[in-house]
Amino acid sequence: MIQSRICSLLDIQYPIIQGGMAWVATAELAAAVSNAGGLGIIAAGNAPAAIIKNEIEKVKKLTTKPYGVNVMLLSPFVDEIMALIVEERVPVITTGAGNPGKYMPTLKAIGTKVIPVVPSVALAQRMERIGADAVIAEGTEAGGHIGELTTMVLVPQVADAVSIPVIAAGGIADGRGLLAGLALGAEGIQVGTRFICAEECIAHDRYKDAVLKAKDRDTVVTGRSTGHPVRIVKNKLSKEFEKLEKSGANPELLENLGAGRLRLSVVEGDVDQGSVMAGQIAGLVKEIKSCKEIVEEMVEEARKQYAAMASIMK
Repeated sequence: MIQSRICSLLDIQYPIIQGGMAWVATAELAAAVSNAGGLGIIAAGNAPAAIIKNEIEKVKKLTTKPYGVNVMLLSPFVDEIMALIVEERVPVITTGAGNPGKYMPTLKAIGTKVIPVVPSVALAQRMERIGADAVIAEGTEAGGHIGELTTMVLVPQVADAVSIPVIAAGGIADGRGLLAGLALGAEGIQVGTRFICAEECIAHDRYKDAVLKAKDRDTVVTGRSTGHPVRIVKNKLSKEFEKLEKSGANPELLENLGAGRLRLSVVEGDVDQGSVMAGQIAGLVKEIKSCKEIVEEMVEEARKQYAAMASIMK
């Protein structure tokens, strides 16, 4: 047992939250992470409420443990997704790409824990003021949509700036990362890329294989000029992004280029033209294991590393 406020807040055994990865984080993965002692998350992405309702019903059949839903606040279906969360009394939501403030009173009334993802100290403080239960401080090492600050820099500054629990995210895939996050002042971690290569993840085998083959320098950031940078594994799509951005292409053209590309890789397995979202830590992911094995190995490694550090720090 690792004791932290996050464990108590979310009623979980280990302070490990699975990232809300669109098209990847389905009920199967979320339930497996929750059953392993962490907090599994269903990603709503840009899906309509009917699809997410089906995922929620499925996760309830697969686990009796707490679970969550990740809500993208820029989704065209965000209002109906929030209404569904209230209807289903979802225990936890994580949010990104916006301010959940207008939904906070209704969510608080049913006891849903609200945990926004933040890329800066200022936003973390703002989320605390509007009533967030915790924040996820996500560094630029993460896959998918990212901010500018690294995890090493962001997490301790956020931890110093707010009184609510902080969850470290970005570049964490093993027990060393768990221990590092706690050492930086976080009370839990969020893990995304490592869970792509879980047995229970239903992402296409070619998507998983692209992550397994990735090395330390094999992810790049695309779309910086649009104001919405995204980290993906290098491929033909990333090269096309690079070419267009160097030529000064307008943001609309780049946005259109990226539309539908995540589904193309995750669901259809096109890892050349699809958006293979993964964090810089992909180079550390070497094999496919069950969520239970991933979580338990992470915790055991953290304990061993802690003991080793204690012997050094005598």
